[in-house]
Parts: sequence; structure tokens; C-alpha cells
Amino acid sequence: MTDGLSLPAMFLAAFGAATILPFQSEIVFVALQVRGDVALWLLLLVASAGNVLGSVVNYVMGAGIERFRHRRWFPVTEDQLTRAQRWYTRWGSWSLLLSWAPFGDAITVVAGVLRTPFWLFLALVTLAKTGRYAVLAAATAGFL
Repeated sequence: MTDGLSLPAMFLAAFGAATILPFQSEIVFVALQVRGDVALWLLLLVASAGNVLGSVVNYVMGAGIERFRHRRWFPVTEDQLTRAQRWYTRWGSWSLLLSWAPFGDAITVVAGVLRTPFWLFLALVTLAKTGRYAVLAAATAGFL
């Protein structure tokens, strides 16, 4: 039986891992899967939802960040932001399929800066994030 904290912990770990915060959700996911007290489909759903929602926060931050671009405390230099925008423009919204990767958080922020249509952002990020957890689940179960 579940202790009642498993799914909220999974959601928070997945959410945090998708933001600029230094979280790791894979350890929590594998631990809960191995423990086996949560249905795998539910674990996959909760992890994916938390991770996608964290990416939505990045997108919203990116969409609103332009107004602070020239402030002294802005965390990214003009050159870094220009380089990221150029990279995203070159590879397009399909690069959001890499949002599961360690550098994927930056891609989701730039997608907001460049105003990628939200429906497209959500579809590609959901596919990438859910796919990553599905592969992780299969690897943990010994299918890969």
C-alpha cells in the first residue's frame, strides 16, 4: 500500500526537475517503481504531469523575460540569449523533443521567449517528457 506521500513526492520531484532548480526526478521514479506500491500507469501519469507543468513554468518565464532583458541583474548575458535564440530558430520547435535532456530546461525557456505556439509547445514537451519516463520504466523493469 502507498504511504500517501509517494505520488505528491513524485509530482514535486518531477516538477522541480523541469525547472531551473537542481532536482532529479529519475531516482524518485525508479524507487517508487521498484517499491511497487503505485500502479505504473499512475506513476507515469503523475511524473509526466509534474515534469510538463515545470516546463510550462519555464515557457511562461521565457514569455515574460524580455521586459527584464536590459536590467543589470538579468541572469543571462545579451550574447547568451542571442545565441540561444539563434540555436532555437535554426533547429525549430522540434528541438523541444529534447526537453527531457539536462539542457532541455533552457530550450523550454527560449520557446517562451520566441513565442512558440503554446499548443505545439505542450504537445512536443508532453511527448518528450512522457517518453523519457516510459523508457526509464521499461529499463527499470528489464525490458531494455
